Amino acid sequence: MTENIQFQNDLEKLMVIMPQKVTSNLSAEGLNDVIEIVLDIGRPPEIRHAGGKIDKLGTDGVSEDDINFVTSHLQEFTHDNRSGIPGTLHRISAIRNRQGKVVGLTCRIGRVVTGTITCIKDICTQGKSILFLGRPGVGKTTKLREISRLVADELGKRVVIVDTSNEIAGDGDTPHPAIGAARRMQVPQPEYQKDIMIEAVENHTPEVIVVDEIGTEAEAQAARTIAERGVMLIATAHGNSLESLIKNPTLSDLVGGIQSVTLGDDEAKRRASQKTVLEREKQPTFDIVIEIIDRNTLAVYRNTAEAVDYILRGWPIRPEIRKVDKEYTTVSVESPAVQEIKQPETAEDNKMNFSFSRPKYCEQNKPTKRIYLYAVSRTIVEKLIERMDFNVEITRNVEDADIVIAHKNFAKGGAKILNTAKEYRAQIFYVKTNSMAQIQKVLKDALDIQPGDLSEEETSYTDETEKALDEVKDAVKKVMDGASEIELTPQDTQIRKHQHELAEQYGLNSTSIGEGENRRLRISK
Repeated sequence: MTENIQFQNDLEKLMVIMPQKVTSNLSAEGLNDVIEIVLDIGRPPEIRHAGGKIDKLGTDGVSEDDINFVTSHLQEFTHDNRSGIPGTLHRISAIRNRQGKVVGLTCRIGRVVTGTITCIKDICTQGKSILFLGRPGVGKTTKLREISRLVADELGKRVVIVDTSNEIAGDGDTPHPAIGAARRMQVPQPEYQKDIMIEAVENHTPEVIVVDEIGTEAEAQAARTIAERGVMLIATAHGNSLESLIKNPTLSDLVGGIQSVTLGDDEAKRRASQKTVLEREKQPTFDIVIEIIDRNTLAVYRNTAEAVDYILRGWPIRPEIRKVDKEYTTVSVESPAVQEIKQPETAEDNKMNFSFSRPKYCEQNKPTKRIYLYAVSRTIVEKLIERMDFNVEITRNVEDADIVIAHKNFAKGGAKILNTAKEYRAQIFYVKTNSMAQIQKVLKDALDIQPGDLSEEETSYTDETEKALDEVKDAVKKVMDGASEIELTPQDTQIRKHQHELAEQYGLNSTSIGEGENRRLRISK
């Protein structure tokens, strides 16, 4: 109730500085789902709703006097053309013409929303540094604000917010009540954010530092300095996903950075990869990365170092999906590890009703087989697993594997690995070639897949693929023996793709010829 009163009071302060064109057509009560009010000279005022809907207020365009009326009630715009209303979370951003005159305003409505971090409350109280990623408008700043209050009020930690453009704690000298007992250091201009981050650590003995929008290499270095001093860091960064952040040369240091490494022959064979690969350079600044998919759905990577390693090596990784309903009362967790979380014990936390969305897991309830590959094409194995819907996971450590599939020609070079597999009592299977037909046969043997276990569609597809690949082998032999070129029988697009891959493995050229149902391969030297 107090929060609603505060929100209504903040809206009334916004309406006071709006021109009559807006106030005559819109009341504070009508702004409940509005995210922005847009004023551009010569155009009618626009009201932008959370769902993407845009309403125009009347037909009269905004005049220069209307813009001046709003700006006269605001503090001077900072270097990044932002201002605000003291005591509120509203943000007013200016658009200027070439002479520096304000010709447009975007009035972003700030709200105090609680409950948005209910699904990650257990993570926020672990004392680990957390990085939030997500596109603009999905609620990154809202979550920082609530985490600041949670850590400062409920955990009693010393929290300092580095508040660039007063995004988190609002405008004015007194921080907004939404941040609780957390302290706030204002940043006069965005380029000074890195300096204020270091100053906060050196001067104010914080246990937790909160930063919104780390966007430069210098700020990333400042974040690493803070983390290395043992301070918990909560921040957001530019980027929609962990993968995009890794590829960002400016900010990749936040998750450990990447470097090019040349592998030895044995290691390259063991990984079934090229000799030059990308690897993580150092320990990540942040222990946990959370992607904000939408306002109510989060993807959690509990171990940033492991997640980055998996992504760089092209291994499949599934984040832990956490959701909260629109009323911010019920939480669900979808974890690949299906790990248990303790139920809250206090009456205050009873609203955190954890329930795991794992119907698929309970329905199947089958242990996942873990496979380690030695000098075997990972790409082909992954395609087979996906197509045949095998309950299989490829592991990077032979110690974790239930099954080892190795290339027979490289078995001697991997004697140490295979001995380790025997010590851990893993089953070992060998392939003679890196062809799809050969790997598929060994994979079915390893998983004890009987013909009756596959659907008619899968069986027929499998048979057709094996026959088509056998035809490629025959053609390869004939070309090697002196034939100039061999044409194969027509196949569909997917099977032709596998035929191309197999021909390439033998170092031969393959070209698709013919049209429609008569499309086929021609193999030559």
